[in-house]
Amino acid sequence: MDAPDRNAAASKPPITVRLSSPRGFCAGVERAIRTVEETLAHYGAPVYVRHEIVHNVHVVSRLAAMGAVFVEDLADAPADRPVVFSAHGAPKTAHDEAERRNLVKIDATCPLVTKVHNETRRHIAAGRRVLLIGHENHPEVIGTMGQAPAGAVTLVQSENDARLLPPTDAALAYVTQTTLSVDETRGVIAALKDRFPQIHGPAREDICYATSNRQAAVKAAASGADLFVVIGSSTSSNSVRLVETALQAGAVNAVLTDDAATFDWKLCEEANTIGLSAGASAPEELVEEFLEYLAGMRMVIIESVETATENIVFKSPFRLAS
Repeated sequence: MDAPDRNAAASKPPITVRLSSPRGFCAGVERAIRTVEETLAHYGAPVYVRHEIVHNVHVVSRLAAMGAVFVEDLADAPADRPVVFSAHGAPKTAHDEAERRNLVKIDATCPLVTKVHNETRRHIAAGRRVLLIGHENHPEVIGTMGQAPAGAVTLVQSENDARLLPPTDAALAYVTQTTLSVDETRGVIAALKDRFPQIHGPAREDICYATSNRQAAVKAAASGADLFVVIGSSTSSNSVRLVETALQAGAVNAVLTDDAATFDWKLCEEANTIGLSAGASAPEELVEEFLEYLAGMRMVIIESVETATENIVFKSPFRLAS
């Protein structure tokens, strides 16, 4: 990425940036990152982390430089070093393996994901089959399905999936992945309730507050925008959903980018108004870097679009809380 040309910026018409808020880190992501940092401080490096602690390349790279080692299989974690479980949650078999090997296990699973795990186990214990609304192969979905015996949880990815489920006399319940599109999930739930009127659902929706808040802020900023930019990694489900939300809310174009360095700046050349947000695992400094570079191309007029205020903080895991 070349340095911005400040002189060129002064000669071009200004560009309005509708800056969505809330954006960026949520309480679960902050807790997970803090957990790895505190574990490194307490135990020293290396500290092993099962899966990427959160889905953001910058966060993972920074923690790796500090001494975190990211593994997909606990077999790659030695018995004499602590292992942190990622924010996305893990199947019961992974927890069982860590206990069998007597690993120092530190669980950074987001408390809102743990809520879904607990709901799933309660439904199974009550004799219900569980329908999980989510995306196949996402680590959170793998973790939730892994809370129950094989075959006890059925994945439902769309309204069409819901409509095609075979009739049954079995007691049913549904839970959802926490990072889904609020609007899309609402349609799937409606289809399930239409198909199975007696189905049990959560007392409070499973989609997390941060996902809902960020989507609402994007909706408020996207209508009529020439371009909407979401900063986040392609592996981040909630970031991908923000791009979809922007398009559905009326943005002419919407893109996901890791950072200013990888963004296609030609997209801004003809734009008069752009929206800007960041996924729940994207650091705020990436937003600042994007705005700084944009200000080198065009004079920037910031319009803050704030739809909620967040003040939630999750405590560190029990092993580190004291």
